[in-house]
Amino acid sequence: MSLTAEPAALLAIASDLLDAASERFVAGVGAPSAVRKGHDDFATEIDLELERTLSAELLERTGIPVHGEEFGGPELSTGTSWVLDPIDGTYNYSAGLPLAGMLLALVDDGQPVLGLTWLPLLGERYKSMVGGPLLRNDVPLPPLETATLATSMIGFGAFNVESRGVIPGDYRHQLLGALSRLSSRLRMHGSTGVDLAYTAAGVLGGAVVFGHHPWDNAAGVALVRAAGGVVTDLAGEPWSISSRSVLAAAPGVHEDLLEIVNAEVSA
Repeated sequence: MSLTAEPAALLAIASDLLDAASERFVAGVGAPSAVRKGHDDFATEIDLELERTLSAELLERTGIPVHGEEFGGPELSTGTSWVLDPIDGTYNYSAGLPLAGMLLALVDDGQPVLGLTWLPLLGERYKSMVGGPLLRNDVPLPPLETATLATSMIGFGAFNVESRGVIPGDYRHQLLGALSRLSSRLRMHGSTGVDLAYTAAGVLGGAVVFGHHPWDNAAGVALVRAAGGVVTDLAGEPWSISSRSVLAAAPGVHEDLLEIVNAEVSA
């Protein structure tokens, strides 16, 4: 690993900066689209403002560069960088739905070593270092216990059944149907950060994430790992910053989920 700074000190600095940004985050709820980024995707002026502010402050306070959703940044597979999503769940945020937050991770040689998920509209802050524990509002949470899919709520990534791409909508629809046969507790929150934070906290038993963007996934992966959960991609390979998907869950639940995913792939 190339990280030389003290992780606890970096976590404290990052926490302070997200705390300071929370007031602006809350004040901007309902912000309309300002920048179109493609089909069904946009950024608000608050996205841009928060990313500029937090990136500058992180670089000044830590000397570590930032890779953000809106303005990009350094290569993430080597070296050390912050990875920032200033507003995760932008549709929710713009509509006034409180399932939205700020995601920040410190990535070292392609792996997250710090994870922070701030949900200011819900009054919740999740953070962790490698090795744990997971902290919610600065209170340590117990490690995740072994569970089963049949008794768990599962966060499921949003999709359009007609969409194409690495993981097409038709496959996602088929997987949703297969999972529903074993669990009637599937939830679609529209926020990867919420799904992964709640998986780490044991609110959800697991999360199926079809997106590959590091700013969406890195912070939550760090949280789930710190809580004792299992994180791979949908193929069951260990997750890294270049992974194209995320399958994160409590022990036991992950095995159940992966079995269904594998069955759908081979069907």
